[in-house]
Amino acid sequence: MLGDRLRWVRRLAALGGASLCVVGAAVTPAAADGSIRADQWHLDAMHAPEMWKISKGRGVTVAVIDGGFKLDHPDLEGQFLPGKDFSESPGGVGSYKEGHGTQMASLIARTGKSDGGRGAYGLAPGARVLPVKIANGSEHAVVSADFLDQIGQAVTYAVEQGAKVINISQGTAAVTTSPADVEKLNRILAWARAKGSLVVSSVGNSGDKGNLVEYPGALPNVVGVGASDRNATVTAESERGPQVVLVAPGMDIIGACASPTGYCKSHGTSDATALVSASAALVWSVHPDWTANQVLRVLINTAGKANDGAGRNDIVGYGAVRPRIALTDPGDPGPADVSPLAADVVVPAAAPSPSASAVAAAPVAPAPVVPSPADVPTVQPQAEVPAPAGGSTLPVVAGVVAALVLVAGVVFAVMRRGRRPGGQSAVYGPPLPPPPPLPSYQQPVPPEDNPYAR
Repeated sequence: MLGDRLRWVRRLAALGGASLCVVGAAVTPAAADGSIRADQWHLDAMHAPEMWKISKGRGVTVAVIDGGFKLDHPDLEGQFLPGKDFSESPGGVGSYKEGHGTQMASLIARTGKSDGGRGAYGLAPGARVLPVKIANGSEHAVVSADFLDQIGQAVTYAVEQGAKVINISQGTAAVTTSPADVEKLNRILAWARAKGSLVVSSVGNSGDKGNLVEYPGALPNVVGVGASDRNATVTAESERGPQVVLVAPGMDIIGACASPTGYCKSHGTSDATALVSASAALVWSVHPDWTANQVLRVLINTAGKANDGAGRNDIVGYGAVRPRIALTDPGDPGPADVSPLAADVVVPAAAPSPSASAVAAAPVAPAPVVPSPADVPTVQPQAEVPAPAGGSTLPVVAGVVAALVLVAGVVFAVMRRGRRPGGQSAVYGPPLPPPPPLPSYQQPVPPEDNPYAR
């Protein structure tokens, strides 16, 4: 039984360190009181018990597009709606080679029912999860064209099933994609936005290793999410750029998974994305008449910033999501039909950020203590590193060569999920230079422009 397995792992840990892994996510023992909930630091940092007195996300459907789901996990009993499998792999939506999809669903809506009510909780335990399976490379190699195509089909299905929030903790390097495939997905995302759904996606985990732009997280009509740690520091792996809209906890996050114990500890922008999706569900449950634009505007306006009036930057976007403030002091949600984002821009596939050696380390400035304290303080970036004097064509040539080598190395377009194994130090760097503007697709499009719409 699950409770016996958890106790067995705790005993091994006390003797010298059991370390079980499932797809890179370390399964770690729970806290001394025996409950998994006690290890969920992010719920306390986000004031979840206080929020749950106002909203648990009831009445909101969150679609989770991922690589498969453990539908019978005790913490998720009764939380899944009938879903669909677009992966073209055997087994259906309830089959999985790893526990990533289960983890994302659990961070949103698990109920703590396992082990006699001593299990883990999602941030929006009253929401329902629509599981949608795609091929993400966990079962067999997938090229980027098929990956983006299946995301398009999955998004269309989720919208047609009435999902208010669509969580995509997945991504593929933009340099491996074709303009035609990207434009097709852009039309679908614009269609989903016009239909009233909010699409939330991870920005990726190569912030300290090339900062490779990933899709769909860097596309228009998507809320790109970065990750922070226990100290409200943006993690080294969390990608930087104009695609970052919000950040959320994404380090040492306990989630339900397919391990022998039923729980894993993971980190990355995947986890942070699930928490932003859950935050949107909490707000939408209380304000069901609001549009996606209004829900997102309130999340942006109430995000934690290092100082009042701070604008967005390429490290934290508009700040750390604070659903508690969004629930207790939402302010004016603004116009229903206007996006709160200043511009929906397609981020260029090339032009990676400075290398990890050029990234400066600095702690996050904590939010000032005020009568209504910030749930999660965020950061204020350092000044940009000035460019060296004098011009040279060598950096340009080197950049082109590097891009060609990168493309050659991803012939099979390995899918990059929004998390990976191994800890990362709390490092963040200067904002990236603004990319050259590319055509955007933020305007609503009629359903006939979506090839999958029925």
